[in-house]
Amino acid sequence: MKNEWMYRVAGNLRIRIVGKGLERLLNEFTRRGIYVWNVRREDENSLTCYMFLRDIHHVRVAMRKSGCKLYVLERRGAPFWLKTSWKNSGIVVGLVAFMCVVFLLSNMIWRIEVTGANPEVEHTVRQQLKKIGVERGALQFVIPTPEAIQRTLMNNMDTITWIGVEWRGTTLYCQVVEKKKPTQTKANAPQHLVAKKKAIITYMFVEQGQAVVEVNDHVVPGQLLVSGFIGKEGQTEIVPARGQILGETWYKSTVAVPLKTTFYMLTGKKRETHYVRFWSWKVPVFWNHKEPFSQFEKQVDEKTFRFLTWTLPIRYEKVVWREKEVAVREYSYEQAKTAAKQIAREQLKRQLPADAIIQGEKVLHETKENGKVKVEMHYQVIENIATPQPIIQGD
Repeated sequence: MKNEWMYRVAGNLRIRIVGKGLERLLNEFTRRGIYVWNVRREDENSLTCYMFLRDIHHVRVAMRKSGCKLYVLERRGAPFWLKTSWKNSGIVVGLVAFMCVVFLLSNMIWRIEVTGANPEVEHTVRQQLKKIGVERGALQFVIPTPEAIQRTLMNNMDTITWIGVEWRGTTLYCQVVEKKKPTQTKANAPQHLVAKKKAIITYMFVEQGQAVVEVNDHVVPGQLLVSGFIGKEGQTEIVPARGQILGETWYKSTVAVPLKTTFYMLTGKKRETHYVRFWSWKVPVFWNHKEPFSQFEKQVDEKTFRFLTWTLPIRYEKVVWREKEVAVREYSYEQAKTAAKQIAREQLKRQLPADAIIQGEKVLHETKENGKVKVEMHYQVIENIATPQPIIQGD
């Protein structure tokens, strides 16, 4: 039989029929629609064959007047397997429960390793991870992806330059690169104050040390402002120079703003499809039957599953389509010029120290070419221009 495996699933019996008139009995089976196969004669008064489990009652009705007897030799198929399994259901349930527990434990976070950071930064990293649900005991497939965790930490911490996040089994590894802080001279160490950039001095307050420049003096980078040597010749004393020296510095910035800009905006509408992937086959478990968006942004998130130390060839995949639409922004010449000035000012603020003050600004040059307005700005900034310089023995 070509489809014997289907009959095994449905359940079938191997039977022996003993008696006279076996041919008449087989003809009666045919009239009643009882299907038998692999009919084999053992001797003149007995034969063996296979039949469906569902036809057993019809066979017995057909045999009542035949004078033959039926013996069941073998039972095969899913119904008998399930019946046997039910007798051993305790073992089966225990085995399934054990596999489920091991599977869950294999996909939990059991350790978080943070390397390359001092204790303070490491504590901050762990606190940020805890805020987004990344902690010991959490299931790996319900927390953000390593890329999302990396973005969150980079955005929320200003003490790190870069952080790498990766999974290794049930351990999450975070490699931190801290921002390098400028080396600060000890407060009691002998030092001078020198200029760190070209400027005109506008204000001076010398707390300790000997000033060697005055207000309105023009200074260049590295020029001595406050000396750490005090006293008269022959009676000098070395002290750590301290004070605040403000100077007027100058910056230039060039910004080009297009008069017409085309870009995409998300409308807020989205559709999701969830898949379970087995090797290269994807089986949808939940999907939206509506037509896809004409313009969209696609995002794919994948979660892998593990069993003990092995990565299973099974993945959960979530695909999100977010609708987007084309937007056109047009500026007049004056509007583009105002936007360019605002952008240039914001860019400068990001470069300056927090206590710096933009005292004045001036448009040096403005042009309109290739559909863009190009503006060159000049800024006058008041900022602290003093930086410590250690006094080396022998100076």
